[in-house]
Amino acid sequence: MRLQEEEEDPEWASYKLGIFICLNCSGIHRNLPEISRVKSLRLDFWESSLIEFMKNHGNLWAKAKYEAKVPPYYYIPKSCDCMVLRQQWISAKYERGEFLDTQVCQDPCSAGSREGCLWKLGKGRRQFQKRQFLLSAKEGVMKYYGKEVEKIGHSHGLQITYITDGQTRNLFVYHESAKEIVDWFNAIRAARYHYLRTTFPNVPETELIPRITRSFVKEGYMEKTGPKQKEAFKVRWFSLDSQERNLMYFKNPLDAFAQGQVFIGRRDEGYEVRDDLPQKVCVKKKKPVITLVTPAREFVFLCENDSKQREWMDALNRIITQP
Repeated sequence: MRLQEEEEDPEWASYKLGIFICLNCSGIHRNLPEISRVKSLRLDFWESSLIEFMKNHGNLWAKAKYEAKVPPYYYIPKSCDCMVLRQQWISAKYERGEFLDTQVCQDPCSAGSREGCLWKLGKGRRQFQKRQFLLSAKEGVMKYYGKEVEKIGHSHGLQITYITDGQTRNLFVYHESAKEIVDWFNAIRAARYHYLRTTFPNVPETELIPRITRSFVKEGYMEKTGPKQKEAFKVRWFSLDSQERNLMYFKNPLDAFAQGQVFIGRRDEGYEVRDDLPQKVCVKKKKPVITLVTPAREFVFLCENDSKQREWMDALNRIITQP
């Protein structure tokens, strides 16, 4: 799916670019008056010359022109992605012409090298501090130097997740410039793509691309109890990673390290999610329940309402049923 511009039955169009777009993307196009001009297909009058122009162009024509050289590591936003990713994708294509056939494609190694300032969340989650970052795909490192969201609380926030000493580490950064933070995002993807392509040269690209960025299919608060299922329920922030098949939980959303995690295997391996309590377990709070069954033990969670319970159960079931 190529963003909302290609949703079925769009009701808007850019008569300057010759493409059909959805309502949300029409707002982004309106902010590019030198590049794009928008009309409603139903509410606005269309001159015969504009109708003919649309007939001779269209989304497939625009894709062939403006997406001729999209690097394999470049993240193409989906309709559910945040506004900053969608805005910068549209600007990169139509305003800056970054993927035109005349552009020279960057090597993943050079594209994955970047230096600049980002605002990083400090220890104790007290405040963001400006730091100089250096990303090198060739060296396989990303480092930062001191003394110089919606989750994050800034619309241009970026969560960088990696493994260190066998633990998952979260790094939270942001930049005032939307273009700068998206460029960092794709530079990190380029570095990761370079590493995967070098480490696994015989693996098809179609299998490498999904491994570039970790996919948290669901995040949010739930309450959990301890292994004896008699401990008090405590509110925790949960992140569900579909690629690693892990449900991680944190005391706070911006914690660097998880307090724990639960591996989620397949149904035929004994994993199951239910909407009731295990036998002999009583809960005083009248909240919707989720019981995650694993071969080792049963995990009990409480959700804020029925809607959240259904969302979490659907997300967990998708992982349990995937190969």
